[in-house]
Amino acid sequence: MLKAKDIMTKECITLTPDTDIATAARLLIDRKINGAPVIDEDGRVVGVLCQADLVAQQKKITLPSFFTLLDGVFPLSSHEDLEREITKISALKVGDAMTPKPTSVTPETGIDDIATMMANKKLYTLPVIENGQLVGVVGKEDVLKTLLQG
Repeated sequence: MLKAKDIMTKECITLTPDTDIATAARLLIDRKINGAPVIDEDGRVVGVLCQADLVAQQKKITLPSFFTLLDGVFPLSSHEDLEREITKISALKVGDAMTPKPTSVTPETGIDDIATMMANKKLYTLPVIENGQLVGVVGKEDVLKTLLQG
């Protein structure tokens, strides 16, 4: 069975939290990639920026819903969720728009597990981590290419 190390892109494009959004968007579009890992100054993966994160910047803010009970007003969503949404929409830097603490895989993760994660969690850019360091990226196209090989 194929594993992440067999299908991953080893020479992957990375971003930093301080990269500006316009530069990141241009990079994703020019390279025709769905997303890129975001690494800190120590080389650790701290997030992933996907095209979906950039599209989210164009959406309207979802105002929280409230309900009343005995003359009290209670929000149905948390204040933190609204703050996070506003931060993402107004982001000027990758660090504010990225998905933090991304799901990652190891070089030994099987393609069936990768496909399951992608389908169930709607993740299309998975960093491949070995010994705490980024060694590659598996994207949805990497998985789809295996269909052509079979």
